[in-house]
Amino acid sequence: MSRIAFIGLGMMGQPMAHLLHAAGHPLVVKDAHLEAEAQFAASHAGAVVATDNAAYAGCDVVITMLPNSDVVDAVVADLAPHLRAGACVVEMSSADPIRTRALAASLRGTGIALIDAPVSGGVKKAVNGTLAIMVGGDPEDFARQRPVLEVMGKAISYVGPVGAGHALKALNNYVSAAALIATAEAIHVGAAFGIDAATIVDVINASTGKNNTTENKAHQFMLNQAFNSGFSLALQAKDVGIAAGLGRSLQVPMDLAQKVYAMTADANAALGPRADHTELYRFVGKP
Repeated sequence: MSRIAFIGLGMMGQPMAHLLHAAGHPLVVKDAHLEAEAQFAASHAGAVVATDNAAYAGCDVVITMLPNSDVVDAVVADLAPHLRAGACVVEMSSADPIRTRALAASLRGTGIALIDAPVSGGVKKAVNGTLAIMVGGDPEDFARQRPVLEVMGKAISYVGPVGAGHALKALNNYVSAAALIATAEAIHVGAAFGIDAATIVDVINASTGKNNTTENKAHQFMLNQAFNSGFSLALQAKDVGIAAGLGRSLQVPMDLAQKVYAMTADANAALGPRADHTELYRFVGKP
């Protein structure tokens, strides 16, 4: 079994680390919130809290599940001098693919590998170990870490060189956000015309407009105003911004992406940092 350092015990990271522990992997854990790491260690026999960077010296794998590239770069730069040659960083956050490539290049010279392996599926799939995981990096590094990834996910796809996983994750979340906004607009307009909102969703699900929002979010989180899917609007806005920025850096026009990013960013500013991404429903359609 690989000795794994798991950094980031948030809503997604905690259940993912739990599955690795249940599979028998020795764990070193770290989180910005001391209570999160203390609670995890208390409920997972043998798990060790990293009190300093020396704790990472014996780790074969370092998994990072962090908010953004700024945090990832800072954390990895801090601990990298303490990792042994041959260790692998598995970066599972939603990060900037251009910066991921730069980070991988900086580690390569020290004998440390990096693969990016962001996830899709939300908290429910993190809990039951059925996440979709899209992996970028050297194929041999991916092959070595696949058994670890298979503990946390079921749809594991190798998508290309380092950074490709982060690129595809951002593009996927852009497409998802665009569909959510289109669905919300359609519901609001249909309801204003006198059609029952639930009927609108049901008919779209039986028609060509069916999408992940109509199937898995509209009834479950939007129409009932629960707004508790577990994925924040702030993270959605960040991911759409990464996708739009990637298009600009590659000189590929993404006019719709720019509009979707503006709408998600405006909604995030209006609704606050704790808003769930399904709360776009109550933002879209307002005068």
